[in-house]
Amino acid sequence: MRISASTSSGQGRHVLAAAASGVRAFIRCEGGNDSTVLSRAGLDGASIDNPLLPLDLGAYCRMMELAAADTGDDNFGLRYGQQFQPEQLGLIGQIALAAPNLGSALEHLAGLFPFHQQVTETAFREQNGVLSLEYRILDGRILQRRQDAELTLGMFANVLRRCLGADWAPDEVWFEHPRPGQWREHREAFRAPVRYGQSRNALRFRLRDPLQAMPGRDLSTLVQLRQQLLQVAGDTGQLSFVDSLCGEIRSRLVSGYPHIEAVAAALGLARWTLQRRLAESGCSYAELVEDLRRRLATQYLGERHLPLSDIAALLGYSELSAFTRACVRWFGAAPTQLRRQRDGLL
Repeated sequence: MRISASTSSGQGRHVLAAAASGVRAFIRCEGGNDSTVLSRAGLDGASIDNPLLPLDLGAYCRMMELAAADTGDDNFGLRYGQQFQPEQLGLIGQIALAAPNLGSALEHLAGLFPFHQQVTETAFREQNGVLSLEYRILDGRILQRRQDAELTLGMFANVLRRCLGADWAPDEVWFEHPRPGQWREHREAFRAPVRYGQSRNALRFRLRDPLQAMPGRDLSTLVQLRQQLLQVAGDTGQLSFVDSLCGEIRSRLVSGYPHIEAVAAALGLARWTLQRRLAESGCSYAELVEDLRRRLATQYLGERHLPLSDIAALLGYSELSAFTRACVRWFGAAPTQLRRQRDGLL
């Protein structure tokens, strides 16, 4: 049985168009056709050019992936994010710049980012002296989101660089997606070690002085901008139960099979409540995990640089043989055969 996530129009999962500031010019600069990319993503130029208008988050992520394909630049999101200055990010970027100090800027950025980009989880945490600015999309419908993740962490890094100087670098960078083919460029862009296949995207770093003043600090402006963002965004968005569940399952696959108790706890539910609600949706937990693994396998097998053992681990399989059996069950062929067949079609 194949499970389909909600096919709604995307209501309740918007991102403000400021997140796409300058993207049309950047696509052209990279040798792509911005009109074609926007059209295929289901976006129009009038909407994308108004920073306060909402864009469907799925269409926005699709635009970034299409831009990478159209320009032939597999690291499109990385390059776009590295040049993306805080002012370009609209209200959320201006809020960070107006904060009194860097610690406050990061707290505001993490706390208010889900209003700028709905159905998103952001956090600013500290553990054993290491700070972590974390980000992930909660919507289980959005499978292809690598370009968005690399863009967003580039945006976050540039907020820190505005206060600490252009040479600032994190201690480590985490990405939830698999290691790209041109992974060395990521290490050079962030000037830090990069880890892939993590449960979330994050910048990890230490700060000598979190109270270091932001250059553009202005408390009255901060209050006004915060109120404006809350008014424009309205809320942090809504997802169907199944879409939320898929998002939680995906974030745990890299650690092995996502046990239902842990996923239920993350959603604030008892196990029996989760199972009852799934039954009301016409599916089971095991079917949902199986379908998500299958859809991600289809995506990862297309990335030729990824070893099959890495794909198996990303999907929560402890052994390659288990992944092979799953591919035979899903597609009628082993992963090595599937790749040969794909090559024959190219």
